[in-house]
Amino acid sequence: MRSSTSFLKIIFVLFLFGLVPIYAQESESLKTDLGAQNFDYNWKFSLGDHPKAVSKDFDDSIWKNLVLPHDWSVSLPIKNENPSAGAGGFFENGFGWYRKEFMVPETLNGKKLSIHFGGVYMNSEVFINGRSLGVHPYGYTPFSFDLTPFLKYGENNIIAVKVDNSQQINSRWFSGSGIYRHVYLKVKNLIHFEDEGTFITTVSAEKDKAEVQIRSGLLNESLSASQLDFSIVIKKDGKQIFSKQGIIDIKPGEKRIIAEKIVVENPELWSPDHPNLSLAELSISTEGKILDSVTEDFGIRTISYNAKNGFVLNGKSILINGGNVHHDNGALGAAAFDRAEVRKVQLLKNAGFNAVRTAHNPPSKAFLDACDSIGLLVVDEIFDGWRTEKNTHDYAKYFDNWYKKDTQAMVKRDRNHPSIVFWSIGNEIIERKDPEAVKTARLLKDAVLELDTTRPVTSAMTTWDSDWEIFDPLFKVHDIGGYNYQLHRAESDHQRVPSRIILQTESYPKDAFFCWNMTDSHSYIIGDFVWTAMDYLGESGIGRYVYPGEPEGEHWSGNLFPWHGAYCGDIDLLGWRKPISHYRSMLWNSDEGVYMAVKVPNPKEGDIKLTMWAVWPTWESWTWPGYEEKELEVEVYTKNKNVKLFLNGRFLEEKEISRETEYKAVFMVPYQPGKLVAKAYNDGKERASFNLTTAGNVEKIKLLPEQDMVLANAQDLVYVNVELQDKNGVINPVSDQEISFEVIGPAEIIAVDNANLKNSDPYNSKIRKTWNGKALVILRSTRESGTISLTAKGRGLPNANIQIKSIEND
Repeated sequence: MRSSTSFLKIIFVLFLFGLVPIYAQESESLKTDLGAQNFDYNWKFSLGDHPKAVSKDFDDSIWKNLVLPHDWSVSLPIKNENPSAGAGGFFENGFGWYRKEFMVPETLNGKKLSIHFGGVYMNSEVFINGRSLGVHPYGYTPFSFDLTPFLKYGENNIIAVKVDNSQQINSRWFSGSGIYRHVYLKVKNLIHFEDEGTFITTVSAEKDKAEVQIRSGLLNESLSASQLDFSIVIKKDGKQIFSKQGIIDIKPGEKRIIAEKIVVENPELWSPDHPNLSLAELSISTEGKILDSVTEDFGIRTISYNAKNGFVLNGKSILINGGNVHHDNGALGAAAFDRAEVRKVQLLKNAGFNAVRTAHNPPSKAFLDACDSIGLLVVDEIFDGWRTEKNTHDYAKYFDNWYKKDTQAMVKRDRNHPSIVFWSIGNEIIERKDPEAVKTARLLKDAVLELDTTRPVTSAMTTWDSDWEIFDPLFKVHDIGGYNYQLHRAESDHQRVPSRIILQTESYPKDAFFCWNMTDSHSYIIGDFVWTAMDYLGESGIGRYVYPGEPEGEHWSGNLFPWHGAYCGDIDLLGWRKPISHYRSMLWNSDEGVYMAVKVPNPKEGDIKLTMWAVWPTWESWTWPGYEEKELEVEVYTKNKNVKLFLNGRFLEEKEISRETEYKAVFMVPYQPGKLVAKAYNDGKERASFNLTTAGNVEKIKLLPEQDMVLANAQDLVYVNVELQDKNGVINPVSDQEISFEVIGPAEIIAVDNANLKNSDPYNSKIRKTWNGKALVILRSTRESGTISLTAKGRGLPNANIQIKSIEND
């Protein structure tokens, strides 16, 4: 597991490449430097519809001051009457407006200025000085507008953004609302590199050398022809490993392509185990003056796939152990803070996954950067649906006019990420039985192939009836067959269509062994993606367990308030790995050793029931007051051959473990407080052990920050885990209590959580009741450096305090 120091190093790397916002002055004036300027600071925001806010003279003095990214939905009360209902997690959506005032220096007159949004949910319209620049319906793709014709130089300008998420039924999960990803303003000369017009691909890669293709588009928006000097430099770990210079002529209004094949000696290839990255630096100049430059991270790696060898990365067949994730960051809602995105990827990696599917939309750039640097394979997905709606106001309303723009926006932005190995063009398309769906799939695939032919195209298919072979023509359009919950059909499908390569794009958590075993046993099945890798907001209660007297079913079968999230993830909203996570990782990986957990007994009122996406409630705990001398079901997971169980030093039982037992042993143990130990053996030698200790009374609050230093940029975050511990440091999971938090210094508390998706208390609070002895506090830095002091208080307990350094950006 990577240390908190590693997290900080990743954030510093993101800062160096311009992905962490630059420290800004309160009174904002654009810099005269060429390139991208962070535009996240000094925004004003108000809920409601304010059509007059486009005017420069509009009075926004009472609006809220904020720094992006921002999600207004997660900050509003979770209420049963909110029309987003169970699908949206009972969060409120509505209208919102943003305004930002900025001054453009006279020295920028004659330059090209454009504004770039990473993501706005949804139906956004952008205005500059009262003029509409355009609309962007889809909430998940990046977009930009040219500001140049409408700017006032030497005076203040007003950007206004209208966000209309008032049509509540537009998503099957929590979407969030607002400008929830970063915004950048780009300043360029009139002769410049095309935005996202640089594409770096690996032509071939061997042990001693690799061939890399670099293509980059140049635009001349001036009135004069020019002869340009261009330079390409490749660096690895800061050291130059290749350089090339040349000359190119470009006419007014012309687009030219710089295309070069380069050879890299003794390349360090990119893979999940070795996420080696290089840096390409491209520049154009005239008479020694640089006109524009581009930097792109890339990884040297090759992929191929067929039914005989499966998925092949760098010449080696590998199995894909994947998890699905939605875009939200739990208590932060949709807000895509860089630290949150990096943390999410690190949690997935720590849980043993080597792949992630971005269900069902493109993620943030920061998320993909983290997949590159930490090492996760990615299925980058564009849509949940096509022309036929799943919800009244979803993307089907915009598909015909926007599908190509949005698909290509994803591909252009993301194609240099070595982590991305599949493009997905859809998920469980409603019209999949219609022959027209085959034509639509071809249109979408063609839109991808116009920009990238180096990756296979897939989409996720399923059926809830007996039809399946009817989808063969649709599968044929795809390079990889995406199966949602249909892996049991793989063997017969292989008999019928031997060339089909199968990837299970969604699976039930409880089918962990079946999915691993099928993938491990059949070369034409290349992997599995569980639904889901992490808990998320919305789709309320689809992974819940149902106690006697509670309503059965998932959110679509009735109102399950206060459930406001799914609870089907291997990892909960605190980042804690549930026992199913350890079991899944043990199946796919060889380094889990042995793990043990205890299943919750059925209450005397009746049996616990499970939804389709649920697993039995199971806890990493040997604290079960009230069950003394009653048998508890203990599960032990390992790939070692034997496991022995001991209670308070006394041997209880030994069991053999194998593929036939699904690498799981079950013991019935009469509960006695103390220490329960599982020891795993191979050939008579102890290989690993795991113990659970009964907790005593809660005597302290323990604050565990995930890093001890943050950047003073009003965007960096500190995640602080909170535990109720006994005198020996054992978490007490049965004595939950309310904890209040206070911060002094250059930070603010922006969210609290406890992972209990039945708790509808607000996330933007300074109070949280623990759940199973745990909670979480998230701090956000300000733009001041200094010492941050966080104090936690609980009734009858001594206060807990930690200190964290906030440092200036260099």
